[in-house]
Amino acid sequence: MPSGDCYWTVLDQQMQVMPAADGFLRYVRFSKDRAESTTEAYARAIVLFLRWCALLGLDWRSAAGHLGAFMLWLRHAPASATAGWVSPGPGAKPVRGPRRINRILIAVRGLLVFAAGTGDVPSSVVSQIYEIADTRDLPPEAAGSDSGLNYRLRARHRVKEPQSNVDRASDEEAVAMLRACCSARDLFLIIVMARAGLRRSQTVGLHREDLHFLVDSSALGCDFPGPHLHVVRRRNINGAWSKSRDSHIVPVDRLVVQAHDQYVFERRALLGDDLSDFVFVNLFREPIGSPMRPDAINDLTTALSKRAGLSRVIKPHMLRHCFGSNVADAGCELDVIQALLGQRSPYSAKPYLHPSRQRLRDAVERVGSPRLTTGATR
Repeated sequence: MPSGDCYWTVLDQQMQVMPAADGFLRYVRFSKDRAESTTEAYARAIVLFLRWCALLGLDWRSAAGHLGAFMLWLRHAPASATAGWVSPGPGAKPVRGPRRINRILIAVRGLLVFAAGTGDVPSSVVSQIYEIADTRDLPPEAAGSDSGLNYRLRARHRVKEPQSNVDRASDEEAVAMLRACCSARDLFLIIVMARAGLRRSQTVGLHREDLHFLVDSSALGCDFPGPHLHVVRRRNINGAWSKSRDSHIVPVDRLVVQAHDQYVFERRALLGDDLSDFVFVNLFREPIGSPMRPDAINDLTTALSKRAGLSRVIKPHMLRHCFGSNVADAGCELDVIQALLGQRSPYSAKPYLHPSRQRLRDAVERVGSPRLTTGATR
């Protein structure tokens, strides 16, 4: 775009931009303020849908009534499938799992609803992909206090996903990864995720101006007490994007500040007076001095897990769960955990809580025992 912002789009077989898909993806990127990576995922999903329509000789505008067959195709057809429709045999191994299929369907439904709004497809398509439900089929707790009858849309086509909760990295695993770090930058990066609970994109999206590691930051125009960092949602050239729409502040302890000081000396020794405002930059791979990309965090945590001799690979988000659980184990209330994690609702912080065994034991020990009555009873 003229502003320098990027988004992904879809080309047809004649290498021309598909107007309906392009309009939808621009709407997702700019009107809904989603990340560039979201438009990439949506664009790839739309391509699969259009490829399936072409294989069956269907017009994508009228294919909404056949999404059940599309789901079956997604389950068994590889991404490079170019042959005609072949029904999979009994016991065929699935190519895509439930979660992946549902994510593709989200993009396809979004395209069809957007196209219905622009008049590119009939409005009746919406009723083919959604069924109208109302609050009468909800339990009282979910229906809310509003006494009126509310309607909602429920997707007709969806694969049941198995429950898969993200596990937390234990303190022992986090310490082992820190000991396996070979540079001050890597040490500071892991500490920021484990001691401040930042997501990977929030971590590599930090700018130098976001770090207020002073006892008194009033000179910086900030009245938040003590050392802290600001998580700001902005478009970054490295593809980093904060999931939290609102900026929030995370206090940090002396371990984070000390690790940052060591990294500053290392960075200056290797790069000199570099001008990049990004906190985390490439020091040991090309292009030197360029901001690290989010996927580099996964490469780092995978390498550190193996170097530390851990029995499993620690993913970046597991360090965020480690932070949330440690804050909860320290006795903080749910609203405090919510604010530290940058969540909009206290209930959004619940998946990050993994009570330790000792915390569970202490909770039981705090429950008083009933008094034993004395005297004869009958």
